[in-house]
Amino acid sequence: MTRFRISVLIAAGGSLALLLGAFAFQHLGGLAPCKLCIWQRWPHVAAIAIGAAALVLGNRALAWLGALAAAVTGGIGLYHTGVERGFWQGPTTCTSSNPGTMSADDFFDKVINAPLIRCDEVAWSMLGLSMASWNAILAAVCIIFWVRAARS
Repeated sequence: MTRFRISVLIAAGGSLALLLGAFAFQHLGGLAPCKLCIWQRWPHVAAIAIGAAALVLGNRALAWLGALAAAVTGGIGLYHTGVERGFWQGPTTCTSSNPGTMSADDFFDKVINAPLIRCDEVAWSMLGLSMASWNAILAAVCIIFWVRAARS
């Protein structure tokens, strides 16, 4: 097996493992995903499809697209980590907000229409890092293998 194929298998396989892990936490562990968690999944789906196409076509240029997909999920993971740690505000549809500037009717509407899963709360962590943080770190590892595949 060539260096290209091995690298693509590791990179796309990493995205597959992360996606399966996310589904396991959701369906077996009972941790429903927030909006940002869902956003992090889609680039993994793209990376898996790109990996399959790269293996079938043998096209090294596709590996750069795989690296981009991994970078996008990693970037969303970093953004999500910042939201969880309170570094910046997340999407208004999945974070808490200060009701002091809203009218009572607006606040009531926001509470009634709010989703159940919040993006600014850590549902699970390991070694002090949330799932979003781990996604960003492991996506960086996938990028290394995508670039290795592209340059082989």
